[in-house]
Amino acid sequence: MKIILIGAGNVATHIGLALKGAGHNVAQVYSRTPEHAIELATQLGSSHASSIEQLDINADAYIFAVKDDAISTLADQLAGHIGECRKKALFIHTSGSTTINCLQSAATRYGVIYPLQTLSKNRKINFREVPLFIEGSDRQTEVSIAAIARSIADRVVPMDSDNRRKMHLAAVWACNFVNHCYDIAASLMDENNLPFDMLLPLIDETARKVHQLSPRQAQTGPAVRYDKKIIDCHLKLLNEKPQLAEIYQLMSESIHLKNK
Repeated sequence: MKIILIGAGNVATHIGLALKGAGHNVAQVYSRTPEHAIELATQLGSSHASSIEQLDINADAYIFAVKDDAISTLADQLAGHIGECRKKALFIHTSGSTTINCLQSAATRYGVIYPLQTLSKNRKINFREVPLFIEGSDRQTEVSIAAIARSIADRVVPMDSDNRRKMHLAAVWACNFVNHCYDIAASLMDENNLPFDMLLPLIDETARKVHQLSPRQAQTGPAVRYDKKIIDCHLKLLNEKPQLAEIYQLMSESIHLKNK
């Protein structure tokens, strides 16, 4: 298919490379920051654009991999630019928490391909292993979107906007908040001239365990039994970091209540 990417960030980069690898023609990359558009377009062998008016009006699909609050605006601008061609083109966004209806005013055939994975430009992954959650404005459109998704990933699951939003919330806890905890841990290690990589075996085993045990079964540490002596000792060490002390206290209480 002839596909145009709206966006040049982490998600756009990985989806663009996967589409190219699957034999699709990623014809153009749009970003309002020209340098970003050029960077990704160079990787894909595509042309680049920094204004919607520069985009080809005859693409089969336009994939919006941009900030959630920009999807509707850019889709409406694109619809105005391509005119009657919007009746046959697919408009697809990649957001976990934005509903399918944000594209309703711009397109006749529209939907979602949401990759449930943490994606960074400078980190190579096997995109075929990334689960993709799809939704279409009607049955025929969803079939077309599924065909694109299956060309780049092995696991493609239809899911409506409400359930996708709830899953995205869970993903934020499982990934973004967990990674923030790594960052806090790294800071604590750095402050005491301790190398962060000493924690990597612990981090790796924590992730491996939940492939065999439920997260609740895998939970260990002083908060499970609410060992007040150790908890108070840790809070004392965080005495000059009141925000971290509050997070530690709330997390400890949550763990204890979950494991009673």
